[in-house]
Amino acid sequence: MKTTYIIAIAVIAIIIGSVAAYAYLSAPAAETISITASGATFPEPFLIETIKEYSDIKSNVQINYQGGGSGKGVTDLTNKVVDFACSDAPLSSSQRAAAPDVLHIPETIGAITVAYNIPGIETGLKLTGPIIADIFLGKITMWDDSAITTINPDLNLPHKEITVIHRSDGSGTTNWFTKYLSSVSDTWKTSVGANSTVQWPVGIGQSGNSGVAETVTSTEYAVGYIELAYTLAHNVPVAAIKNPAGNYIIPTLDATTAAAKALPSPLPSGSDSWEDIAILNTSGTDAYPIVTPTYMLVYKDLGVIPGMTIEKATAIVQYIWYVVHNGQQLGAELQYAALPSNLVQINEATLNSITFNGETVPTH
Repeated sequence: MKTTYIIAIAVIAIIIGSVAAYAYLSAPAAETISITASGATFPEPFLIETIKEYSDIKSNVQINYQGGGSGKGVTDLTNKVVDFACSDAPLSSSQRAAAPDVLHIPETIGAITVAYNIPGIETGLKLTGPIIADIFLGKITMWDDSAITTINPDLNLPHKEITVIHRSDGSGTTNWFTKYLSSVSDTWKTSVGANSTVQWPVGIGQSGNSGVAETVTSTEYAVGYIELAYTLAHNVPVAAIKNPAGNYIIPTLDATTAAAKALPSPLPSGSDSWEDIAILNTSGTDAYPIVTPTYMLVYKDLGVIPGMTIEKATAIVQYIWYVVHNGQQLGAELQYAALPSNLVQINEATLNSITFNGETVPTH
């Protein structure tokens, strides 16, 4: 009798285990959520790392980020063909009017380098803002121009013509680089100005930070402006640029972070204009002079994007929440400065304001 009872219990256990196993194996996997985005190449290395790490956390969320430049990102978001966009340049008043209720979410802070390819000259060539402006104006055309050799007496600079490389696409990197040139050169300010696209006086145009980096790397005696992570990836030398304190600063994580400390206060909310927020030529002794935040752009109510669902809206918001929190630690290796706490707090308030058809979207 006792043996029969034990056998019966065993059989029941096997049946229950089989049913549980079947239920587990036949349970539907979490539905894949696909998110698309485009825009700035400046933060792209950082974004790619955050996407890679986030996919380990949320394996059912697939994020496809295509660069193409800040201009493309803004256009795509305005046309509602992407779920979010990235731009180094904050939206202008006309762009905000064309894409009402788009929020700015600073995602990281990076440096724009002046990279060069002069055989035998490693990182550290000293340049000033006015000299850089004159190179890109076509007024300084040779590497052994007296303006350059005077501040680099220990370098044997060649009598070779400078090949200028610039961006050909709508670029937030261009926006900030030309704002910097406008701040150090009245000639540049009045004859060329600052924008995401400008009429370059001289040079060869290439698309994206990677395009400029590759061209500078492959062209002897070339110079171009490139986000710091790309100069590291391509092992291209960069200039030490004179800051307002009179020091020649090589772009590094520490020099970028030093500049980021000079962000103005108070800062706008995510729904306000960020046009006047800049980190150029800050007064810090060790601050690199060409530093900028870069932004994720997203609609305040995600229901305006065709095909959007509450599940997808939640995935977008939670990914961005990750980027501005835990994702920040991924930037250091790529020489992006982490967001200061006041920017993180603004981002939290902004993300908590996002809705889907009027319904609050959970952030985490």
